[in-house]
Amino acid sequence: MKTREDEVRIADFRKDSSRIEGPVDHGPIGAEPQDEGVLFRVWAPDATSMEIEVCRPRQGLYPMMPEPSGYWSLLLESSRPGDLYKFRLDGTLSLPDPASRHQPEGVHGPSRVFAKHRRESGKAAGPFQGHALSRLIFYELHVGTFSPESTFDGVHSRLDSLAQLGVTAVELMPVAQFPGERNWGYDGTFPFAVHHSYGGPDGLLRLVRACHERGLSLFLDVVYNHMGPEGNYIASFGPYFSKMTKTPWGEAINFDEAGSDHVRHFFLENLRYFANVFDVDGFRFDAIHAIRDQSAHSFLSDASVLARNIASRRGRPLHLVAESNLNDRRTVLPREREGAGFDAQWSDDFHHALHVAFTGEHDGYYSDFSGAEDLARAIGEGFVYQGQYSPSFNHRRGSRSKDLPASSFVFFAQNHDQIGNRAYGDRLASSLSPDALRVVASLVILSPALPLLFMGEEYGESRPFLYFTSHGDPELILAVREGRAREFASFVWTQEIPDPQDPSSFERSRLSYDDRELTAPQRALRAFTRQLIELRKSHPAFTLDLPIGSVSHRAFCPVSGVVASFRGDAGFSRSSPAPRAERVLCLWNLTSNPQPLPSDIFQNGGHPWKGLARTLLDSKDPQWGGTGSRIPALLSTEAPLPSALTLEGFHTLVFLEESP
Repeated sequence: MKTREDEVRIADFRKDSSRIEGPVDHGPIGAEPQDEGVLFRVWAPDATSMEIEVCRPRQGLYPMMPEPSGYWSLLLESSRPGDLYKFRLDGTLSLPDPASRHQPEGVHGPSRVFAKHRRESGKAAGPFQGHALSRLIFYELHVGTFSPESTFDGVHSRLDSLAQLGVTAVELMPVAQFPGERNWGYDGTFPFAVHHSYGGPDGLLRLVRACHERGLSLFLDVVYNHMGPEGNYIASFGPYFSKMTKTPWGEAINFDEAGSDHVRHFFLENLRYFANVFDVDGFRFDAIHAIRDQSAHSFLSDASVLARNIASRRGRPLHLVAESNLNDRRTVLPREREGAGFDAQWSDDFHHALHVAFTGEHDGYYSDFSGAEDLARAIGEGFVYQGQYSPSFNHRRGSRSKDLPASSFVFFAQNHDQIGNRAYGDRLASSLSPDALRVVASLVILSPALPLLFMGEEYGESRPFLYFTSHGDPELILAVREGRAREFASFVWTQEIPDPQDPSSFERSRLSYDDRELTAPQRALRAFTRQLIELRKSHPAFTLDLPIGSVSHRAFCPVSGVVASFRGDAGFSRSSPAPRAERVLCLWNLTSNPQPLPSDIFQNGGHPWKGLARTLLDSKDPQWGGTGSRIPALLSTEAPLPSALTLEGFHTLVFLEESP
């Protein structure tokens, strides 16, 4: 029986300084180990009775006590970490805990009490201080295919290589428990339970600590717009899903209908759990455009408030990054300006324009983009579509973006979606030359936004990244196959689509990376990528976090197929005794044909250069596998450039302004 002392203990959880203030805070959920036993708590407003069914190592049924607003709780003194249990609703239906911390027997099995206690102080463990937003360089990976082990420990074994590459943030695709052992992770049904085959919660804890020891932040990709269909028992507990709308992948989460305060509490608790217990450094929210929320205080803005509170307490950033196809500036506007308060959002426009420029594809959503001109606009303004009509969407799309900080955007040439959602999962390295791959890498890393690399991109991995599953439901397996076929109807892809359920789709997607097996061009590309990251880190012009459309971040097309970008402090005075910020010019030839170097290029930045331009980077340098170019180490910026100077086909040049 729950005593008055139990009620006080639950009230103390609500008063914990790590908890968000406001009406959405309804106390702990799941199984929380205590000195006196384990506190079990679940929201099930329609249940007439609730019991804890302990399955192993002993068996027993224990009635839970009802609380206001539909919660049930019990401090079970005989329970210990490691116990397997379920909740029994109305004396008949035994189901896993919706807030289960561990599902060692899969999505249909019992839940396990996880032994790790939250850090009540909220203080960060160890000396790691995280990264300022503008210093983030993301490396996205899938735990199952990144290493031969397919585990967190397998990722751990390759962290030294990532640290040497220079990236600052490891971003894991979703690790919440999903059906089977092969899945991208977006079919998860237990948001709190770290996937068992990856190493469970203990494996994730080891990985986070290993990242921090190497100066790497760790981000989790979380899915708060839907849950997967197999093992999805949460609707039996309460109105977790919307009655008004659905997503392309299943039922939408109820964030603004009856009972939604408790639903959003569930997901805010999920964010708090991973931040406080696992000490992660940020979250990437999947497809927020599929979150329907018409409330005055949105779930997303509540999440940003919670993240700021946690960051303040532990003295280290907790960043929130959104994926959205809406191009909505409100995502990154602060809550005080009626925004969601996120730190950054992915820019699909940058990817699509880049992809069109290098591949010439114009099927599906690529039909909206022209190539070099749109790529220059993305570099100079963040979004291409800022309110104009989008043919593939068949409506106006986007909002003004050029006044937003450059760090409000994440740029990428490849990611799990843009590779894996192609019919054959083909990467750019399977179709582009080494010269072109170097230009692509420099566009991503040297653009003003936050760069993101997808695993293997740094050396030109040519193996595909396919869509894969290991569902157990035959009807669901058929539905996934048919859905993939419909998804590619607007693209001219004629070969047979790989079967997601076939284990070979998973094995073919595993990285082939091994230092001993890399080809000479792959080693050269990896060295070039490392040099680009070092360039970005060591020159202030590349991390000057100003509005992306300011005079200090000017991008344009001086010649057809060529993109130019001026970066740095455009308004300094040479007569001022104060140190000035540097200025750089990046030139990218996106075509295979040589292009003339515009004779007045150093005068086109709005604030003409004076003095000399030093060549900081030449992608044709033989040390990167190039054939060499005729660009001198120093150029005068005050006289027309010689007509013989050209940008070779697929060529990147970076110049630094120097005083005469």
